[in-house]
Amino acid sequence: MTVRHVAGAVYRALTNRKDGPSLYDLCDPLLLRHHGGDAHLAKFYRTALANPALRPLLRRAGLPELRDQTRFRELQDALRRARDDESPDWAAIGRPVAALLDTVTLHHPRPGPVVSSGPAPNLADIERVIRTCGAHLLQSFRKNGFIPTFAAFNLIGDPDLHGRDFLAALTGLDARGYKNSTLLFNLARVFIARSPARDFINPPWRGVAEPMWEPVQIRHRSAYYDAFFTEALLSFAETGLATPAETEAIRRASTGMVDFCLKTSREEVFSHNGKRVSVITALAPNPHPRFNRFFAQIKQDLGFGIYVPDCDTTACSFSAATQAGSIDPILDQPLLDFYAGYQVGGGANEPLVTVPLNDNIDYEGGIVTWIDNLAGDRPYGNDLDPTLNLDVLEVSFRNCSRWRILETPQRLQTVQRVIGFQRRLVESGAFSNPRSHIYYLPELYCAYFGRCYAALAALPSAARQAIDPDDSFGYIRGRVLAYVQDTLMSAEMNVFDAALALIALGHLGADAETFTSALNCIVGHVGEGGRRGPFKAYEWNKMKTPTRIVVGGPEVTSAFVLMGLALARKAMRQRTGR
Repeated sequence: MTVRHVAGAVYRALTNRKDGPSLYDLCDPLLLRHHGGDAHLAKFYRTALANPALRPLLRRAGLPELRDQTRFRELQDALRRARDDESPDWAAIGRPVAALLDTVTLHHPRPGPVVSSGPAPNLADIERVIRTCGAHLLQSFRKNGFIPTFAAFNLIGDPDLHGRDFLAALTGLDARGYKNSTLLFNLARVFIARSPARDFINPPWRGVAEPMWEPVQIRHRSAYYDAFFTEALLSFAETGLATPAETEAIRRASTGMVDFCLKTSREEVFSHNGKRVSVITALAPNPHPRFNRFFAQIKQDLGFGIYVPDCDTTACSFSAATQAGSIDPILDQPLLDFYAGYQVGGGANEPLVTVPLNDNIDYEGGIVTWIDNLAGDRPYGNDLDPTLNLDVLEVSFRNCSRWRILETPQRLQTVQRVIGFQRRLVESGAFSNPRSHIYYLPELYCAYFGRCYAALAALPSAARQAIDPDDSFGYIRGRVLAYVQDTLMSAEMNVFDAALALIALGHLGADAETFTSALNCIVGHVGEGGRRGPFKAYEWNKMKTPTRIVVGGPEVTSAFVLMGLALARKAMRQRTGR
């Protein structure tokens, strides 16, 4: 996005001819200075939507259909009920907003065709970038005491969240504050998407993963991120390119991050059989997430007051600790026994998925995201994400012997049902559809499948045969490779896309000659991150509710690039016999 684009978009938003009532005409009389009812709704409105930065951009964004006083009053009545009713009828409240949402047309990125990229960079160039990325991660840890990640709000919302999806979210979420934010963010989406403000709030970009350009980014720390950064630093150490001092720094940083995962972020919950189990929460209590005071309050105001553990953070934390050689007794706890209580099966417990934003896929055998805390809270309802289920498989393969999976029929069955879920997803072709994924891109699913495939391949042949007797992983491998090579890499990529491609190709044993365009993309863009790092921040994961929240950071990009290049380097060295 250029300065010229920004200036033009802002000018058009500020000078746009107003064509009907605006968001503020609709909401100010009800929420700007109101006291009483549910105080959070008004507070959220003032904080997130009526703030001095957004108001000038949207004050002239009007909807002509709201000149119809019947429709205007219908929306105001819905907001009034959300504000004042003790037990609101959220389906009724959401219907007029859902009707407006269905007038919005958004689409996923459509990268142009790739241009010829020339010969692949040499090993020296690749190794230089690996060292640069490794040094960036270690420097960040040394400076901050952790490796930060950032969250940013894209108020245009997610292209896959239409009226029916909005209603599913509004009725399936549990916490009232989260329902409030989902209601108002999605109402605002309509005014943004149908006005010139959309070009400023959601500018075009190159490739698939969204660059994080938003001026307000919330820095924070999470066990999920620490687990990922641990894996990246271990990958750096395995290349042999780290100096002795860097190798020692990797050891210290990995130890600290694993401790943060297994100790600081540890939380006890009840399993389905009533026993207490230790799991890992994504956001530990303050001050551990390392928000500054301003954003800690913003988090509360936006409806994120309660955060509960999740199956993905737990799986990734256990995996990173296993790879780092941790001997913490928590790792002896067979997670599969716990996960079985959160596994969708035969329709009997399908109501586990209360927010079915990806109901185009078959949930059978999949494991849902959120874990009830000891108080029984589940503020986000529950959803089911395919990539999370890859992480469950990956940690299970790494701990196959420790958890006695082959010797315990119930555990083996849990694993095989998740594999069946993945195979049906890929057979249907839905794995390549962004709608099928709650928190990740299809391209990241492919990279994480590669990671999972490598963990299975590391097991003895007899174990692999027992776990996957019909070679579902072999079938999925072929489909994923075809998608990466024929779809992702046949179009224009950004650095993050290229790193995901290399991770998938490297883990899945693709020919090193297929790496060229991804390698050139990465090596050719070193320095794009300016003072913040060698590369820009891009979308790593996201949330679709209460609006589109993109998570990533310059350090995240460095970590993915490091891991992708390490795999590419290994394959290239093997090809040349080095």
